[in-house]
Amino acid sequence: MKDYYAVLGVASDASLEEVKRAYRKKALQLHPDRNMAADAADRFRDVQEAYETLSDTTRRHDYDENRRRNLLEKPLETAREIWKNYLEGVLH
Repeated sequence: MKDYYAVLGVASDASLEEVKRAYRKKALQLHPDRNMAADAADRFRDVQEAYETLSDTTRRHDYDENRRRNLLEKPLETAREIWKNYLEGVLH
């Protein structure tokens, strides 16, 4: 499960405005027309997917519930995924 909050670089309690602002920044940075990195298109799709989920109230609630359950059911696997996404966001 991808950590959409880490993909956008926002906290899990971020407001809709913060999510929009982070999406715009990441989208400009990773858009394939502006970024020639080999993985830019894939990372851009991840940013779009994260925004589509977090900007819709119902989808965000469902995502948060699923995320909470995963933390309880598979804590080690979920923690690895969260740190992996976080470090990729920091290093790129």
